[in-house]
Amino acid sequence: MSENNQLRLVVVIGSVRKGRFGPVAAEWLASRARLRPDFDVDVIDLATAWLPDVMSADPEAVKPQAVQDLAPWLAAADAFIVVTPEYNQSYPASLKNAIDWYDEEWHAKPVAFLSYGGASSGLGAVGHLRQVFTEFHAVPVRETVSFHDYRECFGSDGCPVAVEAYDEAARRMLDRLGWWARALRRARAQEPFETP
Repeated sequence: MSENNQLRLVVVIGSVRKGRFGPVAAEWLASRARLRPDFDVDVIDLATAWLPDVMSADPEAVKPQAVQDLAPWLAAADAFIVVTPEYNQSYPASLKNAIDWYDEEWHAKPVAFLSYGGASSGLGAVGHLRQVFTEFHAVPVRETVSFHDYRECFGSDGCPVAVEAYDEAARRMLDRLGWWARALRRARAQEPFETP
């Protein structure tokens, strides 16, 4: 696949807590995606994006510089993978804040999820995120990668202990994400996506 036909994939690390596991999981998944010829991968860490948490009620208000700086990266994406823990039965406030700062950047693009947590594997957070991204006219992908009791799932090398099983889960998710990304990119090129 030629470079200009590659899909721009943005991996978003949703947690900003100290000692978080998100960067380890995100880098592992990004490394899987980088092995494929169909993806050009960027990783965005919300802990270094410095998005403000106070928004104006005026939709015409000028957005803060940090929001403007991140916007082109999201707008250029053909697909997203959101890496999220589960905090108190849902996803981190930092992730909701980041999603809410943008609108058209999410439209008609697929979103997949890598989640991690305790007994729930972070799937409660994913369930909530599917609803949120649907509201932004994004297309949540059914296939996910999730880590149950995640601290026991990864070795000191930053890779899953049961690497074959998780590699297969990642492959299935990336295959589906690629399918949707190609289909939606063609659709956006043929007819720009507009909301009422």
